[in-house]
Amino acid sequence: MGENGVGKTTMVRSLLGQLKPRQGQIKLASDIKIGYVPQFRNLDSEYPLSVRNFVALNLPTNRIPWLNRTERQRVKQIVAATDLTRIADRPLGMASGGEKQRAYLAQALLADPQLLILDESTASLDNEMKYDLLDLVEDFRAKGGAVLFVTHDWDLARHYGTRYLHLEAGQATSGPISELPMGEEEE
Repeated sequence: MGENGVGKTTMVRSLLGQLKPRQGQIKLASDIKIGYVPQFRNLDSEYPLSVRNFVALNLPTNRIPWLNRTERQRVKQIVAATDLTRIADRPLGMASGGEKQRAYLAQALLADPQLLILDESTASLDNEMKYDLLDLVEDFRAKGGAVLFVTHDWDLARHYGTRYLHLEAGQATSGPISELPMGEEEE
């Protein structure tokens, strides 16, 4: 958590290996699988892939439309788990913002990650969709997955989090979520 510009996304990009730290180092197990759900992807209404095929892009074989039976079943399972079955054949470009975020989550979950990183992935969603999306993430966490949730929403952090890391003006504080200081919007 933290205000805009304090380094939240930089930290995420460093964890993903997209940036190298200027100082220090980041150590992750070399074989850890990371799933990533961004805040926003620039997909316009003309984006042609169906929701199902978009999700399937994250399969290691990536042979759409020639998926084998096991791969098709796995995609079907993830699409159902993220409540996208009804729109699975719709072009992703025609999906609502909440449906797109669930498709991004489904795509991230398809690789069976051990760590799921959500970089402000609820920022553009209405309140009900935020909780729906994070309920799905909570299911992942309950099955033993780890979640790094970057957010400005203190209420969501308190509701779903167990620990926090707050970045502010070059400093970081962390602790159990029960000790999360009051957010600016709550003061």
